[in-house]
Amino acid sequence: MTAPRHSEYKYRAVTAVQRRLNPVLRRLPFQTVLETTGRSSGLPRRTPVGGRRIGGAFWLVSEFGERSQYVRNIKADPRVRVRIGGRWHTGTAHLLPEDDAVARLRSLPLLNSAAVRAIGSGLLTVRVDLDV
Repeated sequence: MTAPRHSEYKYRAVTAVQRRLNPVLRRLPFQTVLETTGRSSGLPRRTPVGGRRIGGAFWLVSEFGERSQYVRNIKADPRVRVRIGGRWHTGTAHLLPEDDAVARLRSLPLLNSAAVRAIGSGLLTVRVDLDV
């Protein structure tokens, strides 16, 4: 199997699992959730994510980079909300393709980072500057 075909298979398999798992995860009160505005519908879209708040910013790494639906939504409207520890915070998301996403994962929660490294391809760092 060629690398591009392998990446496509991985993407389809992971998104199929996430489609079933995410509705359950985002209901858990202390699961970190990123809320974007749907680029076509204009409706709120909530995605469970792993990441860490560092100072006035929340950092995460998208496992499929610009193919992730929430990244596509951020490109259309960078205003987002993040639920951290059960509290919602508003902010502005920034896509950072120049950041070393693998190195960034070392500063984020271990379990999520391991999963992103294992299943991801085309990693992309996202920083959300939280409003004060």
